[in-house]
Amino acid sequence: MINEVYIIDDDESSIVVFKELFRDDKDFKFISVKTEQIDLALKNIPSLIVINEDAINIDVVEVCKKIRKDEDNKITPVIVVSSNGDREHRLKILHESIEYFIKKPVDEGYLYYTVKNLTRLLAINRRMSPLTGLPGNVQINSELKKHLMKGDEFSVLYLDLDNFKAYNDVYGFLKGDEIIESTANIIINAVHEFGNGFVGHIGGDDFIVIVPYKDVDKLCQNIIMNFDNRVSYFYNEKDNKDGYIEVANRKGIIEKFPLTSISIAVVVVDKGRFLNILEIGDTAAQVKHAVKSVMGSSYAIDRRKHSY
Repeated sequence: MINEVYIIDDDESSIVVFKELFRDDKDFKFISVKTEQIDLALKNIPSLIVINEDAINIDVVEVCKKIRKDEDNKITPVIVVSSNGDREHRLKILHESIEYFIKKPVDEGYLYYTVKNLTRLLAINRRMSPLTGLPGNVQINSELKKHLMKGDEFSVLYLDLDNFKAYNDVYGFLKGDEIIESTANIIINAVHEFGNGFVGHIGGDDFIVIVPYKDVDKLCQNIIMNFDNRVSYFYNEKDNKDGYIEVANRKGIIEKFPLTSISIAVVVVDKGRFLNILEIGDTAAQVKHAVKSVMGSSYAIDRRKHSY
């Protein structure tokens, strides 16, 4: 993946320095941006922004504010390079959530590794779920492959919510996000209570847990108990009393949906049982189908020794 780095200066003096500094690193592309082009440039969401304060004609603090107000670049790292090392000036810049202030003259080695390390951290952060902060599919697959390659025996829990779409249709996506966040916290706390493990957010209302043990009944029961105790807070008094919500389908016919519950499909991975993570996923899909046929929150565990 190419990391596009925007160099904000009005005299294009910095671009030569960066291109020379990264001449042997083909993963980086440096683009010079004049201050009047900032609004247009921010639409492209760069990997990193470097501001050469000495080479712009407007207040650097205002430039920093403009970048941080841009919705798409709230987490884009920013480095300010300047000959003005006054403490108050530096603090004003850092106050705008700017990651680094580098005073001239610049140590080229320091600048090089600062750029490299910031882009590496951003790449990791962008693979995390922005809603829950949990690892996404890249790290999930990596974690599963790691355990398989080591020949570990472990359990994989696939968790998702039932009737969640109906909840979103009635209460809206913002309230739906609150349930997702609450579910993530319940899962994390349960895993910590029973030991160590990996918790990932596949996307939407789908989660995954990887734990280095096979006795997971109590873990599943803990998650279900805490979810069922908590979910009622997300419904109004009438819906809680009725035990269902009413949603009009595409034909305008009112349908009744039970309150949101959680389903957990567990696959116990014995040594040598699976050749790859796709086989684990296929087995989990079978278990999930069985779990979904049960009304309310439930779990099922596949403890077969071989999937073939």
